Amino acid sequence: MTSQLRDVPQREAGERDAAELDPGTPPERTKTRLLELLKRHGPQTAQDLAGRLQITSPAARRHLTDLQAQGLVQVQVEKPGGRGRPQHVFGLTEHAEERTFPRTYASLCLDVLESVSDLYGRDAVDEVLQARSDRLETLLRELLPPEMPLAEKLRHLTGVLTELGFAPHLEREGEHWVLVQGNCPNLQVARHFKVMCGAELAMYAKLLGVPVTREEHLACGQPSCRYRLAEEAAPILKPGEVRPENAPPTSHSTASEASCSEAT
Repeated sequence: MTSQLRDVPQREAGERDAAELDPGTPPERTKTRLLELLKRHGPQTAQDLAGRLQITSPAARRHLTDLQAQGLVQVQVEKPGGRGRPQHVFGLTEHAEERTFPRTYASLCLDVLESVSDLYGRDAVDEVLQARSDRLETLLRELLPPEMPLAEKLRHLTGVLTELGFAPHLEREGEHWVLVQGNCPNLQVARHFKVMCGAELAMYAKLLGVPVTREEHLACGQPSCRYRLAEEAAPILKPGEVRPENAPPTSHSTASEASCSEAT
């Protein structure tokens, strides 16, 4: 009996609420506490977690199964020393780390760029952000070759943007496709360095091969980044080729959005 008590994980200061959960505790609260315990103590078995929360092991496993389905928890089978049975050990996924426990990547990135600006000038920051856009364009061009139909390009691009956290969707308005981005994972940086937004607009025009107009701009406080695509194909330039003066622009912003950029 004594040895069994020693095997039960001991509660720490700050875990009192979790240990006193009753049958009426909302399931989401229990799941949140499970994630917090995995963050604090690292990978654990369902029995360990149940002991800390003072719930049954089957109940802990049910919650862990739900968290696995949400992509927040992963399980590994570990073989203990000796002849013990393999154990299922649960830990946080990278997705859980990013979603559940906030990090300051945006602030760090902004601090670094502002330091570059202080040391080497604003042009140096513009070059860094443009180089980033060029690298992304090179990667996307493999997925969006020039000969691909526009609708298919948009479907592929929307899939990539979804993975990157832009919450995109497509709309069809008359003869035009409209690409709407409901979120900007780089918003904090974009508000301070508009070259990032300009590079994105130009990149879409080059990748899609048609003129693109940005009608709304998240960095200006509007509800989305909204890109309207013309149906006619824009001339696709070869490396080193100069666009003719009478050629249609491949990208531009509406007057209201442009004035917002100048104001900020």
